[in-house]
Amino acid sequence: MYIIGENIHIISDKVKAALAERDAGFFQRLAAAQVEAGAQALDINLGPRKKDGEEVFPWMVRVIEEVTDVPLSLDSTNLAGIEAGLKAVTKAQPIINSVSAEEERLEAVPLVAKKYNAKLIALTMGKSGIPVSADERVNIAIEKLIPRLVEIDYPVSDLIIDPLVLTVSGCQEYAPELIEAVRTLQVVWDPAPAISVGLSNASNGVPAAGRSLINRVYCAMLMGAGLNRMIADPFDKEQNEVVRIIEQRDAGTPVGRLYLAIHDRVAAMEEQTIDDVDTADPEQMAVWKTVQILTNKVIYAESYLQQ
Repeated sequence: MYIIGENIHIISDKVKAALAERDAGFFQRLAAAQVEAGAQALDINLGPRKKDGEEVFPWMVRVIEEVTDVPLSLDSTNLAGIEAGLKAVTKAQPIINSVSAEEERLEAVPLVAKKYNAKLIALTMGKSGIPVSADERVNIAIEKLIPRLVEIDYPVSDLIIDPLVLTVSGCQEYAPELIEAVRTLQVVWDPAPAISVGLSNASNGVPAAGRSLINRVYCAMLMGAGLNRMIADPFDKEQNEVVRIIEQRDAGTPVGRLYLAIHDRVAAMEEQTIDDVDTADPEQMAVWKTVQILTNKVIYAESYLQQ
């Protein structure tokens, strides 16, 4: 699993304060720690930065490149700020996060990606928002996103499609559709574009104690559909352990065997079944209840694990 570290994000109060103070050491420590924890690229989400984006993005690129060689993903709606950041990159091939199928952005952002030899994350959404069904999301990719990139001779091998994870606390019906979108996107174009998701979005708005469980169960399911790249928290050791179990096919523990069963049933396009679960094991039951939420079989509530 290729993990793009998510932790340099303006939503964090610590990141917000460090950015205001231009605390280079804070960002260097955070970047280095994410890479040490397993991140193979780093997402830098500083918000729109309408007033100072053209100064702050190149500053951040220079600061982080002093301590790591991994690719940097510049995450903003401020295209001028992103372009300024791309000009400062001296190491690995950067990533632009992101473009959507909205006409204005789809016209402009891919041209910047091509100019600076940047990979490009493209979201399966348009002016009307994010469609629910897998087919609609796939259609956006094959009817709008990929054709635009082919039109400007941008290499599809540098394209990363994001079919968009939404939170189970507000958009639960999207969860199983995303799994099918990930599966289908791998076969709709030759060569197939890479696919990535923002995994932690699944648990946004969920009490902190329950977030990792939702993320790692969803991760196992998405890996079953073929996902091998995600923007996620590299510091989540339980999530990383699930990735390891699946990649190494480690059936050495009962919970590990359950995660493998979940993965394998998605891969085989089979229904999840409680026959895979030791119902006397509270940890396995927590995983099973989370599967029920993510397959939209049981309505999510904050107390779902107690039901």
